[in-house]
Amino acid sequence: MAEVYLAREEIKARVEELGAEIARDYVGRELTLAVVLRGGFVFASDLSRAVPIPHELDFVALAAYAARPDGRSGVRLIKDLDTPVTGRNVVVVENLVDTGLSLNYLVKTLRLRRPADLAVCTLLDRPYRRLCDDLPIRYVGFTAPDEFFVGYGFDLGGRYRGLPDLRIARRR
Repeated sequence: MAEVYLAREEIKARVEELGAEIARDYVGRELTLAVVLRGGFVFASDLSRAVPIPHELDFVALAAYAARPDGRSGVRLIKDLDTPVTGRNVVVVENLVDTGLSLNYLVKTLRLRRPADLAVCTLLDRPYRRLCDDLPIRYVGFTAPDEFFVGYGFDLGGRYRGLPDLRIARRR
């Protein structure tokens, strides 16, 4: 298959640490975990169980579209949050932050709704590939190499999301 990059035990330990950090920062406050679908759902499921304070889960889905003939590309919202976030504390849960273009779109969209606080929790981060500044990335699981991953929510052609370890898929 593919070489294991992070074993399930390493992931579990770090997710528990992230959950404790989030709980410490938001104790006594209304909290919504806004999960970016599809890849973020496995991470978010474990993270939600690791956040020992009351919180809501909601889901958002984005689609990036390739450059059009005029040279523009972009992001569109294909599933919005169901819960209003005005005045609430929102932590966006993402599996990977790379260039930050999609996340930048989501953050700008959510800021227009005036949450009390807006932060991002990502399992994997590639800060060396960032094209956007001013992203509120507050919680990072691991800094990741520029590799293609499968497992733990990451897929290849819709497959392998359910693998418990995070693996590097070697492209052929």
